[in-house]
Amino acid sequence: MSAYNVGTSSLKLAREGPILWCTIDRPHARNALTPAMYFGIKRAVRLVNSDPELKALILTGTGDVFAPGGDLGGRYEPGDEHVPEGLTYETLPFVAIRESMAPVICAVNGICQAGGLLIAMMSDIAVVSDRATFRVPELLRGIIDATYAATLPAHIGLARARDLLLSCRTFDAAEAERIGLISRVVPHEDLRAAALKAAVEVLKTAPEARAHVKRMLNEQYGRIDYETMFASLAHGQEVREGMRSFMEKRAPNWIPADLPEV
Repeated sequence: MSAYNVGTSSLKLAREGPILWCTIDRPHARNALTPAMYFGIKRAVRLVNSDPELKALILTGTGDVFAPGGDLGGRYEPGDEHVPEGLTYETLPFVAIRESMAPVICAVNGICQAGGLLIAMMSDIAVVSDRATFRVPELLRGIIDATYAATLPAHIGLARARDLLLSCRTFDAAEAERIGLISRVVPHEDLRAAALKAAVEVLKTAPEARAHVKRMLNEQYGRIDYETMFASLAHGQEVREGMRSFMEKRAPNWIPADLPEV
């Protein structure tokens, strides 16, 4: 059993030399991320930056799912440590991943969307199975995602960012690589070895120099308007309707009744 604990049994931790593997493992909910899991990923990032025996973090998922984003019910699993209510700046791990001095690698094994895709985007290198699929579905639920609005154009350009954010369409690993969203696609059976190789490659570089280069790269991102995002999550009517309609398995009330079938 791992000696490491990040506050939730849905994140399984295992050490391989100086590298910590963190596996998202909540199969009964298709790896949907609870607040405790989001915060647990942030804690895992802090762990590899503070424990002198650890030098890098690799995040992956189980089965055919990496991470589909947040659990709209906000549920906890038995034994999970409680974290700040809702999805807040204090809970979410995206900035911690982006600014981590220790390398963070994602081994994307399957479905990757919403907050899961942001985790992959903010990591140093995302190594992706050729079976993986992607989507940015926040607007389908009435969610204003400030992180995507600020960061996605820097990865893939404004026109493609508009397409993915406004259409919420699903796309595959080949397209994700072609448009520059991710950089490495490998056969599914080679994913673990390829992710480990990426971590080893980054760990061979000088840590202080690497941190400065990462800071310069991160300056390419625009300002993240968390004020609007979190105000909407706390008080917005569309996000409440989006969550209710999802839980009730019905269309949200903003979809026109006479919308053509396509």
